[in-house]
Amino acid sequence: MKAVGATSGVAGIAGCVGSGDGDKPENAESGQTVVRQYSGVGANESPEVKDQIREQLWNAGLSEDIYVEIVDGPSTTDQLLNQYRTWLSAGREEPDIFSMDSGWTIPFVQRGQVQNLEELLDDSTISTVKNDYFSASVASASSPEGTLYGIPEFPDFPTIQYRKDLVEAAGYDTEGWQTEPMSWERFAEITADVMAQNDVEYGYTFQADSYGGLSCCDFNEWMTTWGGAYFGGTENLFGPVNDRPVTVNEGGAVEAIKMVRSFIHGNDDKHGMDITGNISPAATLGWTEETSRKPFTNGNAVMHRNWPYSIAINGAEEELGEKLGVMPLPYGVSTDDAQFSGTGGSASALGGWNSVVNPNSQKKDAVVEVLKAKMSEDFMLWQFENLGFLPPKPSVFNSDEARDVPVMGRYMDALQTAGSNAIPRPVTTAWPDQSGAIASAVNKALQKGSSQSPQEAMDALASTLKEIEEQSV
Repeated sequence: MKAVGATSGVAGIAGCVGSGDGDKPENAESGQTVVRQYSGVGANESPEVKDQIREQLWNAGLSEDIYVEIVDGPSTTDQLLNQYRTWLSAGREEPDIFSMDSGWTIPFVQRGQVQNLEELLDDSTISTVKNDYFSASVASASSPEGTLYGIPEFPDFPTIQYRKDLVEAAGYDTEGWQTEPMSWERFAEITADVMAQNDVEYGYTFQADSYGGLSCCDFNEWMTTWGGAYFGGTENLFGPVNDRPVTVNEGGAVEAIKMVRSFIHGNDDKHGMDITGNISPAATLGWTEETSRKPFTNGNAVMHRNWPYSIAINGAEEELGEKLGVMPLPYGVSTDDAQFSGTGGSASALGGWNSVVNPNSQKKDAVVEVLKAKMSEDFMLWQFENLGFLPPKPSVFNSDEARDVPVMGRYMDALQTAGSNAIPRPVTTAWPDQSGAIASAVNKALQKGSSQSPQEAMDALASTLKEIEEQSV
């Protein structure tokens, strides 16, 4: 794989995490040590699922004297990032473990705000993570020198989920779709045709709200598939800041804006491209993961871009079951025709989450035991089957056991193809500020009434990114 490494809402923001053993969860028994883990974006599992997770951790060897309380996270990665900044800057003792987006773990590491795990875990455990987990996921939780500060919970990369039943009924043969990406042109033609034949409300749904998911992921994918890049080739993703080219206003990024404008506003859009249009709703400009997923789950869309957790939901028998198809994201230009190295062809944003320890926690011995239980391969397979979280170890991800998992196992070829074409976001100390600037600029450029052409919008964005680079050194 090139790389492997999301989002899966607002329930629990400030004030929802207790500050000591005096406020035990009602299900925790007297004498149990309560370890609180703040969950990732949109997880918000039901009480029953949280009980199942806790039970699985005990089955994986965690002492029953330790009670893991999972606290719901907010609805977007931006909200979660801001919450963690506030808590860690304030020196709070809880939560004990943070589920931290792989796209912004490193800035916390570089600010010295999270626990150095090599001072907490034994050498064997550290070696297992560094040698046996997906390297890109490990790198997202390490210092530039390679010191480990987090343990990957799961890697993540998106696919296109589609109504296989409707597509095949419309006359299309889906054989090979899991492993052979199609062009955006072909994708748009098929989507429009299936919409028309079945009177489905939406064709292609995705996430284009002005939030971190647009800059790290959806736009990053569109741009990369058209041969564009934020900072030249993939060799410049991680810096050096202010000593790398800013190329978001060249080629592929501009083509990506034109394409998506046509998808939303139609072929007569003056800032669009010559591609089949009117396949996406304008509402997607305000959608994140869950708001975009629900119409597809409810049978109101043909094609849907989302993370693996959505496959687990949509592929369940009580939802779409085997009517669900999964394929890699389409491409704009081939890798041979791409402007920058590492771009072109199908591309899936590299995402994922890490378990990171609060350096102020007063329960570090118990925290160590929780982390070790989460590293159990049986626990990884259970998460894959029940939550749609991909195993963070290649040996498990590529195993026969993973293919035998109900629902998710049906789509392993598509997931492996997506993983082989994963594109990381450019995570540096500058990225948190750049991400917001990108999301705002791209969302505005996709709006019907944008006063700027795609080229003008990307030229302005390039200037902003250069300014942030200069201020970050």
